[in-house]
Amino acid sequence: MKLIIVSGRSGSGKSTALHVLEDLGFYCIDNLPIGLLFPLSQEATSQIATHRLKKMAVSIDARNLSGELANFEDIYQQLKQTGADIEIIFLDADEQSLLQRFHATRRKHPLSDDKTSLREAISSEKHLLEPLSRLADLYVNTTGLSIYELRDMVKQRVAGRKDQELALLVQSFGFKHGVPVDSDYVFDVRCLPNPYWDTSLRKHTGLDQPVIDFLEKEPSSRQMVDDLIGFLGTWLPSFADSNRSYMTISIGCTGGQHRSVYVCERLGEHFRSHYRNVQVRHTELPHLQARGEV
Repeated sequence: MKLIIVSGRSGSGKSTALHVLEDLGFYCIDNLPIGLLFPLSQEATSQIATHRLKKMAVSIDARNLSGELANFEDIYQQLKQTGADIEIIFLDADEQSLLQRFHATRRKHPLSDDKTSLREAISSEKHLLEPLSRLADLYVNTTGLSIYELRDMVKQRVAGRKDQELALLVQSFGFKHGVPVDSDYVFDVRCLPNPYWDTSLRKHTGLDQPVIDFLEKEPSSRQMVDDLIGFLGTWLPSFADSNRSYMTISIGCTGGQHRSVYVCERLGEHFRSHYRNVQVRHTELPHLQARGEV
């Protein structure tokens, strides 16, 4: 039996993720009380269980009792002993994004009341859900993601991989905007020559041939890519052998426009020949395009 537990703070995209899994054939249950997880898994793994229960996804959030959330790890260990194939997906976003989403939808936060502000509720929820985030197989930062981008990410990273297969995400970012919190590895490529200082390249990105040509004529760029391929090629199989399901590799330069994009593309090209599920994402490019900077 395959069981996916979807959790995260309110407004982070749990409902969207659950809808995607339902479309993919999972039997989905929203806001399941934690105390029912173990009986549900026993029912699903029993000989009389219907085929429909062989692939299940449940959403667990802060509406559970705080005591049950605190004891989640004990229940999780019991679940593992049933022989079920369990994955935990934890979604989150930065506080400002969550505040904006609640203001836009005018929904009431499940933890807010006449004595608790929305900001306080969002902060408290992070603490309550820490037992689940700590055990997450996949942590997804949905800050800046549209519903459609989140749907595509869930489809590719979760449904696009076979059981026990490593799903690899290589993403570029700009250090001046902050390091992505969903990173497993972070590599800094700001030591490479910066195309930004060539005014003819300033409006281009690492996807464009003029920037590619600029970087590839520099020996340090090729050396950086080769060294990263060598390091990751050595250690990614060890993560796969230890039943790690997901890895997120973040490559950063100053603005996330030129060098990090170029390096991510080269890494993606290489590892697609070694892993079936490889996704390349450029976190800053949509924002630069929206502002007309590229």
